[in-house]
Amino acid sequence: MAKNLVIVESPAKAKTIEKFLGKDYKVESSFGHIADLPTKELGVDVDGNFKPKYVVSKDKKDVVRKLKNLAKKSEMVWLASDEDREGEAIAWHLAEELDLKEDKTKRIVFHEITKNAILKAIKNPRGINYNLVNAQQARRVLDRLVGYELSPILWRKVKGGLSAGRVQSVSVRLIVEREREIQDFETKASYRVDAEFSTEEGKSFKAKLPKNFDTKEEAEEFLQQNISANFKVADLTKKPAKKTPAPPFTTSTLQQEAARKLYFSVSKTMNMAQRLYEAGHITYMRTDSVNLSDEAKQGAAHEINHAYGEKYLKARNYKGKSKGAQEAHEAIRPTHFENHTVNAERDQQRLYELIWKRAIASQMSDAQLERTNVKIEADKHDKQFTANGEILKFDGFLKVYLEGTDDEEEEQAGLLPAMKVSDSLQNKYITATERFTRPPSRYTEASLVKKLEELGIGRPSTYAPTISTIQNRKYIEKGSVDGKEREYAKFTLKNNKVSEKTLTEMVGSDKGKLIPTDVGMVVNDFLVQHFKNILDYNFTAKVEQDFDDIAEGNEKWTEMMNEFYNEFHPTVKDVAENAEREVGERVLGKDPKTGKPVSARLGKFGPMVQIGSVEDDEKPQFASLGPDQTLGSITFEEALDLFQLPKELGEYKGEKVEVNNGRYGPYVKFGKKYVSLEKGEDPLDVSFDRAMELIKEKEKADAPIYNYEDKDVQKGVGRFGPYLKWNGIFINVNKKYDFDNLSEDDIIELIEDKKKKEREKLIHHWEDEGIKVEKARWGRSKITKGRTKIELPKTVDATKLTLDEVKEMIEKKAPKKKATKKKTATKKKTTAKKKTTKK
Repeated sequence: MAKNLVIVESPAKAKTIEKFLGKDYKVESSFGHIADLPTKELGVDVDGNFKPKYVVSKDKKDVVRKLKNLAKKSEMVWLASDEDREGEAIAWHLAEELDLKEDKTKRIVFHEITKNAILKAIKNPRGINYNLVNAQQARRVLDRLVGYELSPILWRKVKGGLSAGRVQSVSVRLIVEREREIQDFETKASYRVDAEFSTEEGKSFKAKLPKNFDTKEEAEEFLQQNISANFKVADLTKKPAKKTPAPPFTTSTLQQEAARKLYFSVSKTMNMAQRLYEAGHITYMRTDSVNLSDEAKQGAAHEINHAYGEKYLKARNYKGKSKGAQEAHEAIRPTHFENHTVNAERDQQRLYELIWKRAIASQMSDAQLERTNVKIEADKHDKQFTANGEILKFDGFLKVYLEGTDDEEEEQAGLLPAMKVSDSLQNKYITATERFTRPPSRYTEASLVKKLEELGIGRPSTYAPTISTIQNRKYIEKGSVDGKEREYAKFTLKNNKVSEKTLTEMVGSDKGKLIPTDVGMVVNDFLVQHFKNILDYNFTAKVEQDFDDIAEGNEKWTEMMNEFYNEFHPTVKDVAENAEREVGERVLGKDPKTGKPVSARLGKFGPMVQIGSVEDDEKPQFASLGPDQTLGSITFEEALDLFQLPKELGEYKGEKVEVNNGRYGPYVKFGKKYVSLEKGEDPLDVSFDRAMELIKEKEKADAPIYNYEDKDVQKGVGRFGPYLKWNGIFINVNKKYDFDNLSEDDIIELIEDKKKKEREKLIHHWEDEGIKVEKARWGRSKITKGRTKIELPKTVDATKLTLDEVKEMIEKKAPKKKATKKKTATKKKTTAKKKTTKK
């Protein structure tokens, strides 16, 4: 038995660390937090100075039991969880739940998982930092109070199943306010003038007028003025300039740059970075610091000298703007600068290379440039064209890396030919193109992170889960529209003749951008109206500052909680008692048939329109909005059209054929079969012939294409691409195969490959009992019997399970059938009485 027990949060981290320590050390994983607030109750004693009630969840009891036994047998326990507040809280919970004695417990932290860092940490242990623990407790308790007190208000006043949170609600507010800015934006047109000139040597370059023309007439008149004009260089200036590298990555800048350059979502970036860190390739990935250690700077300098030469080296120190940098004292960087890449999955590799380039570039020389500005005049008017260019004299850090930008209109200056003042120029053409002002861009995940960081809201560890949460709760969604066509005018002066053309362009693309849903907008409006403090940007940023002060030991967390709760709780009570229900209702007009009001509002099952109101003698009519319709944009005419659905089109094979709108979009229904309409197809325009076309396509698609082992093979296309269906199994068909022309050999190969994979996943198969135990994702296993599925904790060795043990698990999981009782007249009376009382 090893003398020392080292406890980390993840098995991957444990595996890496175990390589660096000798046989006297056993490294085990806690699989993250072992204790947290309970899920089905508040878990905070508000009257008892906000004391939290921590519980060990069911799936962690085996982990705790195992760690407790190992700790008892060890001479020393080393708590090696991450260096931030969450990691400190994990270490504290381990000490509490495992009953660790202070004299045989040591806390160690490290910024990177390398042999030197681990051995250095072992030599320099410390105790648990209770200031960090209290900062984490303050965040957890405050967020629990906000969620538990606000969510029931939303259920009663807006719609069931909703939730609120301190950072998530502010994030939704940012997205909603941006959407309203876009909706209120008035587009204005102007005309941009561009030209191409050539020098006496015949070298061409482009120039433009610094200011646009407001009207079509002004633009056309200007082009007319340039007919037969003579042009020359009026002024020419050259200035030396330099570009300086960006600092190494913090969590938020990594998330932003990975989105721009690798098209990663924020959560994917953090997942890839976590795995790189645990494998020992990069330093800790949750940090606000831009600082590099002396050891890191030496490593970077050595590699720059070796790979690029001494002239490319310039040691730099960076200072971050953020106070309270999550206690991580170094930026994200490679652990070994000599490794330009790593042996890992492709996406991990790409992220590593981005981190390596940014970190190495931060210690490299400035790029030296020469910037040129040329002014061009004509002899027929007083307006001057300008041309800008730059020459790269020394590439410096640009040899390795250039930071990305969110500015979609940023123009790159090119090279200009040699010229001098008074040189005459030949005009090749001049164009005046109609351009339109653009509304603010919708947020992407990366630009939302940037905005939250600017406002001081949240911390690096909160951004990814926050963005995932507001999408999972359906408060926001990612846009899927490529854009719409728009016409614009373009005048061209060429060969002393002015011509006009009407062209088209695609505008308004929202693909991948964050758009608020109707539910998100209604919830946001309700919270902003009734809980101004919680939704206030400055207040939310101040709360983050309070957490930082607690972490630094400058404020007591219970005092901060008291100050917050004494203002928050009375507001909750007042809103619960006095606030009106909020459904985002818009009255659109009066129904021409009944004279009743037609309105759009949020209903129990989502956005809808209705004719009539609850005060009427008759029940109102309801219709769901289509997938591309919103409460804020639907018109009176569109609302009335929705009441024409479902629309009966005819009969086929004795079954009714109808078209309707559903939660997943418009569809044709025939018997028990549903066929989705194509994107953008209006259900009201669908004829019987079109419905039959879709039905027959569906029948053809569902028809067997082959029979294998006496079971039909069908083909189809789903959300993950083309597939075959055989014996109840879905088999993805990759690009190696021609899906439209699958041969008999292809089909058999696909089925056999799938069967082989299924066999490899199989741990146990008790066919007579209909029970399978299989390997599943993320290192877990699962038990399947019919519709019952049980995911096993990572700590359970599925290979050692017996049939009796598996049966016992299934029995516990399966819902017990309630015994049916005979109805009696007395019971009916009681029920009726209860109903009357409720009324």
